[in-house]
Amino acid sequence: MKDKGPALERTLSLPTVAISGIGIILGAGVYALIGEAASLAGNALWLSFLFSALIAAFTGLSYMELSSMFTEASAEYEYTRRSFGGTLAFIIGIMVILSGIVGAATVALGFAGYFSTFTGIPLLPVAFAVLVILSAVIFSGIKQSAAVAIVFTLIEAGGIVGMIIIGLPYIGSVDYLAIPLGIAGVFQASALIFFAYQGFEEIVKLSEETVEPERTIPKGLMIAVVVTVILYIAVSISIVSIGGYEAVAGSKNPFAMVAENTFSGGGTVFTIIALFATANTALLMMLASSRILYGMAKRKRMPGKFAWISPRTKTPVWSVAAVLLVSLVFLLPGEIRDVALIANFTLFFTFVVINAAVIALRFKMPEKSRPYRVPFTIGKVPVPAVLGIFTCLFFLSVMDPVILGVGVVLTVVAAAGSYLFPEKKESV
Repeated sequence: MKDKGPALERTLSLPTVAISGIGIILGAGVYALIGEAASLAGNALWLSFLFSALIAAFTGLSYMELSSMFTEASAEYEYTRRSFGGTLAFIIGIMVILSGIVGAATVALGFAGYFSTFTGIPLLPVAFAVLVILSAVIFSGIKQSAAVAIVFTLIEAGGIVGMIIIGLPYIGSVDYLAIPLGIAGVFQASALIFFAYQGFEEIVKLSEETVEPERTIPKGLMIAVVVTVILYIAVSISIVSIGGYEAVAGSKNPFAMVAENTFSGGGTVFTIIALFATANTALLMMLASSRILYGMAKRKRMPGKFAWISPRTKTPVWSVAAVLLVSLVFLLPGEIRDVALIANFTLFFTFVVINAAVIALRFKMPEKSRPYRVPFTIGKVPVPAVLGIFTCLFFLSVMDPVILGVGVVLTVVAAAGSYLFPEKKESV
């Protein structure tokens, strides 16, 4: 059945996709959460980033294969529908939308933490304002959103490289295996830090706005993950080298704090950079969530209004508005750590299913074209996908019971919602 009316515009190239991916991933983790993670992992912060990177790598490979097979904006919803049917697909679609929405709220609180330190304005009004402004950018069109993301990404990457350079003279000054809470603290920090890698999966939602998405999206995803893993591990070593983990443990503005003690005006410089970084991540998370909501509406699994495209801006206006409104709700807890962990629950749950989908489709659709295939296969089973399942289950097991309870409630609500919008039989 052909869709009528305006469609999303294919304008994104490999450099734009890769830079957008780097921009989503970089902002939140080191600029907003590294202080909280340092209080758990100590000087072994780098090890927590490494463990989280392994999970991201396993699941990233699965996303690369699936995105080369199916190029719809509904992404995870489509992958799951083809593998396990409509009910689980709906649950995963809602989880993915929530991960972006909750993630945007988390990063907006990170933005507000830096901004409030700089100006004294309370957190919630600042976070509210930044989400509204970023939604206006998304409303304006994909070209405008991508242009803003590229500029912001260059600024935030420059900040991370700058912190790495600042820390070079201090390398070797601390014990990098000093762990105040033991290995359990490293794993808990890894579960929190995994939020820092959130973003590589958001790239696939841009498929309907990308040129040759079956090849461009997997390549862009790989570039984004490799670049960010290197930068994250390097900057985590650098920042604990400067004053030990105690200097940043629990800080809401760790980069600015370290820089202020290192050179005159450093706090101001890194506060400004952090504002760009966190705003960029929130922008791209909201953009991605609006696209999967749009994609599910096209499949009649959400109200049809969310599939409406503005003839002028070529953007799904009502989807963007819905994402904004729910993001504002998730600002209310006000505690960045708890909001980030809720977002991580939705990610771990989703990634278990996505890794399983790669395995299932190897048997269910062996003839389907796969421009990219997950390597290291035994029979038809890709080993990285199996490892991705087990590592995500492990990190779910070490999460706070309260966060797990919230996650279970969200899952049950999503399952109930699938009956409100049952899957329509259609030719595929």
